Amino acid sequence: MARERNVDLVEVAAQANPPVARLMDFGRYKYEQAKREREARKHQQQVELREVRMKPKIDDHDIDFKIRTAEKLLREGDKVKVTVMFRGREITHPQIGKNLLDRVAARLEDIAIIEKPASLEGRHMSIILAPDKRKLAAKAKEAEPEKKDDAAEPAAEAGRE
Repeated sequence: MARERNVDLVEVAAQANPPVARLMDFGRYKYEQAKREREARKHQQQVELREVRMKPKIDDHDIDFKIRTAEKLLREGDKVKVTVMFRGREITHPQIGKNLLDRVAARLEDIAIIEKPASLEGRHMSIILAPDKRKLAAKAKEAEPEKKDDAAEPAAEAGRE
């Protein structure tokens, strides 16, 4: 029957009794399967590891700036490696770097989870933060009603004028 219709005879389930076979164009089937896989890959999000670096003697305003950068990266879906770089004799006080990393992690705990705790590797101490999808979704829902309220206020004020 397969030769008459110019198609292939493909065994679908060999363990079944009797074995199940199907008449199909196998080349077309493989092509469509590859096409589906390409389409699925296209919609996948590639998670990148981004890095935010700082030194132990960083000022408060600079820490705030670095935290805002890390927060932006986490909201985009990337993992963030926060690194404290020690220079010269600063390495003799690793607790300063640990405190700094703990401070950053505490400020970002509402949108991120600590994937790798603080560890010292040579002259660099780092932690890895990953975005917490549930916390980010909750924050987005929380911010959504505020935007609706803000949009309603100008319209009410225009009516009063």
